[in-house]
Order: sequence, then C-alpha cells, then structure tokens
Amino acid sequence: MQGATLAVKARTGYGLQKRTGLTGFSECGGWRSSKLSVRMSHRIGCCGLRRGLVSMETELARARIGFGSLLRSSAKAKSIRAQASEEDIEDITPLNPQTKSSGTVLPYVGVACLGAILFGYHLGVVNGALEYLAKDLGIAENTVAQGWIVSTLLAGATVGSFTGGALADKFGRTKTFQLDAIPLVIGAFLCATAQSVQTMIIGRLLSGIGIGISSAIVPLYISEISPTEIRGALGSVNQLFICIGILAALVAGLPLAGNPLWWRTMFGIALIPSILLALGMGFSPESPRWLFQQGKIVEAEKAIKTLCGKEKVAEVMQDLTAASQGGSAEPEAGWFDLFSSRYWKVVSVGAALFLFQQLAGINAVVYYSTSVFRSAGVTSDVAASALVGAANVLGTTVASSLMDKQGRKSLLMISFSGMAASMLLLSLSFTWKVLAPYAAPLAVVGTVLYVLSFSLGAGPVPALLLPEIFASRIRAKAVSLSLGMHWISNFVIGLFFLSLLNKYGISSVYLGFSAICLLAVLYIAVNVVETKGRSLEEIERALNPAT
Repeated sequence: MQGATLAVKARTGYGLQKRTGLTGFSECGGWRSSKLSVRMSHRIGCCGLRRGLVSMETELARARIGFGSLLRSSAKAKSIRAQASEEDIEDITPLNPQTKSSGTVLPYVGVACLGAILFGYHLGVVNGALEYLAKDLGIAENTVAQGWIVSTLLAGATVGSFTGGALADKFGRTKTFQLDAIPLVIGAFLCATAQSVQTMIIGRLLSGIGIGISSAIVPLYISEISPTEIRGALGSVNQLFICIGILAALVAGLPLAGNPLWWRTMFGIALIPSILLALGMGFSPESPRWLFQQGKIVEAEKAIKTLCGKEKVAEVMQDLTAASQGGSAEPEAGWFDLFSSRYWKVVSVGAALFLFQQLAGINAVVYYSTSVFRSAGVTSDVAASALVGAANVLGTTVASSLMDKQGRKSLLMISFSGMAASMLLLSLSFTWKVLAPYAAPLAVVGTVLYVLSFSLGAGPVPALLLPEIFASRIRAKAVSLSLGMHWISNFVIGLFFLSLLNKYGISSVYLGFSAICLLAVLYIAVNVVETKGRSLEEIERALNPAT
C-alpha cells in the first residue's frame, strides 16, 4: 500500500504533502498529526469526496487555521486518540456542498441485490413447501428430519457469513459474488431434484452457505460503491430486497394447493437469480476501495469513473490517498486484530446491533403471527403472511427515504422504541382482563406495528451502518463477524423459543422482548455514532485514528 500511495502521488499529485518531524500537510486534509485524529471540516461528495480542487491560497489559509487548531487541542490528543466519540462524526461542519454524481451506480446495486433476494427467498421458501416435500420424501411424521431441513440453512448461513469477508478481502467483491453463485446454484438444484432427505439437507446446507456469504458482501459492496449523498437510501435497499425475496417465496407457493409437487419448482426458481448474479457481476465494477488497497490504481480510477463520473476521479483518489496516509495503508487485518484494543469497541458495536436485532424477537413474532391472526378470525395463513410482509416492505420503503435525512442512529432509536411499545401491547393483550374483549384485534395491531417498527430501523440499519463504521482494513472481516452473530442468535432463538413459550407463556416472553428493545435504545444512545452525509474515509479517520 505504501507503493500504491507513492504511485498515486507521482502520477497525479493527489496526495501533495510536506512532512515535518511532527505533522504533515495534505491537499485534502489540512494539517494533521500521526498522534491526533483531526476532525474534518469539509463535506465529502460522491464515494466520499469533497467537491472540486481549491486554490493554493485557500489551502494555505486552511493550513494556518488547522495548525492553530492543532496547537490549541494538543493537550487533548491522548483522549481523542484513545476513544472516538459521537462528536467526532456529528461536529464536522461541511465547507463545501456535495455535488451530484454523474456516474451510474443503480444497475450495479440492483445486481448485488439479487443476493438479497436470494437471502429472503431461501429463508421463506421452506415455510410453504415443508408440508408437501415432507409427504413426497416420506417424512411427514418425522418432525426431527423436517427440523433438520429447516435448520441446516441457518447452519450453512453461519458458516458462509464467517467466510464471506475473508473471500471478499482475498478475491475482491465481484469475484466473491461469482464464487458465491456456485453453492447457490448447486444447492437450489439439489433441493429441486432431491429424492431423499439426505440430498435435501445437503442442498439446504449449500444454499445456506450461499446466502450467508451474500448477507456479508451485499451491504459491503453497496456501501463501497455508493455516493455518500445516497448511500443510506441505497444501503437500505438491501433489506427491501430481502423482504421482496420473502414475498416472492410466498407468491411462489400459491400453486401448491392444486399441485403438491410444485414444491420442486419453488426451489428450482432460485436458480434464475443465482445465475443472473454470477453473470451480472461479470459486468459490474469492482469496489474502488478494494482496488486501491491492492495497489491497482488504474483499475480503481476506471471503477470510480464508471460509478461516480470522470469529474470525480481526482477527488475520490485524493480522499483514498488521505485515508491510506491515516492508517489504511496497513495490511489487511487478521481475525485476531478485530479483538485488539484499537478496533474492539467499534467491532463490539456491530456485533451488539445484530444481537439486539435478533433478541428483540422479530423471528418469534413472525413465526407466531399466524396463530395471532387466527385468534382474530383471519384463518388464511397466506393472508396473515401477506399482511406481515406488506408491513415489512412498507416500513423498509419509508426507511429508505429517511435514511439520509433522519439519520441512522435516530431511526434505530425510533425503531426499537416502537418495537418495545408494540411488544408491551402484545403482552398486555394476552393478560389484562379489561382488554379481553379487544384481545384479538389488539394482537393483530401489535404484530403489524412491531413489524413496521422493525423495518424502519432495526431491520435495515445494522447492515448499512456496519460497513460505514468499520475501518477499511477490517471492514470485510468485521462485517462477517457481525453477520455471524446474526445467524448464531437466529439459530439459538429458533431452537429455544418454543421451549420458553411453553415454560413461561407468550405474555411473559413478549414482555422480555420489550425489555430487550428498551435496553437496545439505551445502548444505541450511548455507543452508536451518526454517519449520514459522511464518506467512509471521513468516518474511518474519525473513529479509527492512526496509532
């Protein structure tokens, strides 16, 4: 990476810098110290860059201002370096307005979201198909075998989520997508043609590995190619397409009543987006940030031109160079680096967000929603699932429009607060005698409000926020670790939920979920930073000052 940085400087002059024994001056960063994380005072545009090259007089003026600020704040250097605070992000005052990108990013985000569709589709397809495939494979009375068919997907996803980051670091984002298509295609084919339980389980395991890898690299890739001003909206599209995948699985199951063997076609449908994902990534640009880290400067510039427009190439390369001088030039991190004192705080935030997401009870509510709706007189399972799915899609769509306006942190707090209130309503609807005449409709309202609240923040924000707050050298592996927490907690909750339900009752379990949601609000208020409108490099320099 040192060679890459020098190459950029020699060829373009992006990283113009005069070094002294204590501090250095760079064209895009002003005075900085290797011992101090200086707050950036300029807004960064497409792919995280500020608008335009300013004149030398302006730069020298900023240098004088920045140097004075550095002297005034030198007494606080150790505390700033030891622990990044929310002020590091939120107190940055932009100097220049962002310019609109002239590049083309939406088609490539759409290709990546095929992985999100497959994520949702494989999660939802077994719900409608399980009864029919169990009869066809002769395990209608064998609930253990049925449980293996359901749970092996989650086991495979856990493995895939941990390997996705390492693959993305080694081979690049687009190549990893193409490799990911292999288990997705083979898994879907085995499930569609299975003549035995063993073949079905292997197919589900491979499909799980595939969606586990995609769950890690879809948000990673989208965050690294998206312009700063719309990164929040594009990042939340990931969750939207997961919801669409789940709904697609629901729609795909409609012919089952008239054709019991249709379940094979349901699994076979997953072949189409899997193949399109592999083909589409063959034409998609690689992440400029990954290319820069690999020293592939020419390829990085080409990718930036495609994604952001040719007028942005100098700005993007300038910011990447500044980030590399601040520490990103270090080699890619190993797994144990994630637990070092330098990175553990931010990594723990990522893992905690996914842990709260699952412990808040989303899967339990979805699993139990059919029974809740039946108690309210909604006897159609399809109608119940459609109502929950519609609430999920609606909330995610609203979140996409608010992500870059309201901000990530505030949406998370609003979301978990709404989930806590909804869980409390659900719990009381089952226990308070005064509410007994209205218990059924209240349960339905509580369920829909819970899913709607979840989709506003707790659902889409973690996968968007994590690639933003992780430093570039740990980003892929840290996202994988956090997604691993997601799948492990998902598996554990699915394993023990019914036992807890039978032992303590649905009201007590829902009350516990409400308490967890409130704990999540407190945790987010203290530990999560706001990242809207900031480039990945800007956030990295604030949260991960060089040591």
